[in-house]
Amino acid sequence: MSQMSARPDPAPSRLKYRMERLMLTPLFRLVLRFGVPCLLTFGASSWWLSVEGNRQMIFDTYADLRSQVESRPEFMVNMMAVDGASDLVADGIRQMLPLDFPISSFDLDLEAMRETVVSLDPVKSARLYVRQGNVLQVDVVERVPVVLWRNDLGLQLLDNEGVLVGPAFVRADWPELPLIVGDGANGQVIEALELIAAVGPLAGRLRGLVRMGERRWDVVLDRDQRILLPETDAVQALERVIAMDQAVDMLERDLEVVDLRLPSRPTLRMTDGAVQELLRIRAIEAGEPLE
Repeated sequence: MSQMSARPDPAPSRLKYRMERLMLTPLFRLVLRFGVPCLLTFGASSWWLSVEGNRQMIFDTYADLRSQVESRPEFMVNMMAVDGASDLVADGIRQMLPLDFPISSFDLDLEAMRETVVSLDPVKSARLYVRQGNVLQVDVVERVPVVLWRNDLGLQLLDNEGVLVGPAFVRADWPELPLIVGDGANGQVIEALELIAAVGPLAGRLRGLVRMGERRWDVVLDRDQRILLPETDAVQALERVIAMDQAVDMLERDLEVVDLRLPSRPTLRMTDGAVQELLRIRAIEAGEPLE
């Protein structure tokens, strides 16, 4: 009987029972298999990264790997090509983009470089990209000068939008371009071009257009003749003058000014010599003695 009472109790202990119950719980098994290893890994990594030398080693390794990749021959740009620009503009672009070739394509800020190129007055738009052959390609669309604008700064070239293209030092260098003068003339280039196109038969006599008071135009012809145009419907007014000239050779006479500022009441101003001659003729017709 004593031997039978000394045999151990086969029933599990309370702690073992609870552990077995926990192991049957899916969430506990998930935490035990994945959560605890992740927590231990995170803790060990955080402790390792807390050392300044270890962090610096990672940064140095990354920088070295990046430098090795960026310096590979297939990523190196060896030259720059500029297309669509005149020699003068192309030289200006190269001076404003002083690149030291060869250079890694990763070191090129193409958008900032494009903005630099477009900041040049003669450049209307530009596109930069690295093309085959490790060449930095710069495609340029230049502004085309259509008029010469004389202002306080001298002669300047303008495109059809009135945007500055560049200076013009000598008028003789641009004989094919019409001349506009006056404050605000650069803001009315389109209207000026319409007037120049409407001149038609008088194109050979045209000397330029003068912007008056930033409101209207004067058409200046040779022999110091002027056509004063109204603020509105200037093209139509000029066409009427040209029609009258073709009918009666009005502008071939001794006129100084054809004033159309009041379209309903055009005015002609004669030269001093013509006025004196007219007075002489009237005196003769009236039988008055001549002085």
